[in-house]
Amino acid sequence: MSEGGNYRLIITAIFVVFSVAEVIAGRYLTKDTRRRDLVIEVVATVSILVFTIPATLWLVDLAAGTLFPGLRGMWADWPWWAMLGVLLLADDMTQYWWHRANHALPWLFHLHRAHHTARYMSVRMTFRNNVFYYWLMPGLWFSALLIYFGFGSVYAVYAVVKMAVIVGAHSSVRWDAPLYRSRLGSAVMWLVERTISTPATHNAHHGLNADDPATHYAGNYGNLLFLWDVLFGTARITRTYPAAYGVENEEPHSWRHEMFWPLFRR
Repeated sequence: MSEGGNYRLIITAIFVVFSVAEVIAGRYLTKDTRRRDLVIEVVATVSILVFTIPATLWLVDLAAGTLFPGLRGMWADWPWWAMLGVLLLADDMTQYWWHRANHALPWLFHLHRAHHTARYMSVRMTFRNNVFYYWLMPGLWFSALLIYFGFGSVYAVYAVVKMAVIVGAHSSVRWDAPLYRSRLGSAVMWLVERTISTPATHNAHHGLNADDPATHYAGNYGNLLFLWDVLFGTARITRTYPAAYGVENEEPHSWRHEMFWPLFRR
């Protein structure tokens, strides 16, 4: 990962820029933010950044270095576009299916519930998931293995682009809205919104009411690429935004349940 230089600083800067934009717009902490929301978001963000990702990288590097030490960096001479293609399949496409599985299987949704109980959209909720959600996400482990095989530098650029898209899709500052209002911007967005996740397409996934035309709870699962939704038949593009966010007919769950299920149960 060190081959990527300062990519962590760039990702941090992305969070800061969107956070500042939300603060300026008065949308960072709103009346819909509950105390439990702040607790969940702090625990979830610290968990993945401080523990899950570093531990995954260390464990894979240790295991791979022990089992096949001679293969370290064996694919480092691949062209960047080939590495990118593999990363999109091994990381982003598998994350699409992992995300989709968490919605399709009721018992698995416990790992993802926290991400949807927020009654708002914000950069703060980017990593808002049960702590085990990311430990079990295949893409993190595949990415760590590909880094061992020599994808480090390309992964650094890929991670920056992916995080920029994901953070932008969750932010309450809708960067796509102005583009829809101009003829040229609207034409450009026809391609963009079918390629990557945008605020409109991802907001739809977080909509509260199923009868809201802008809500598409059972779809729009893509993280970096919305193209997976287009290819696998789960896409809905409305260019509008839900009137409200959250889980319809939500049953009360403690923040401990949402963050540490199955260790804590409702």
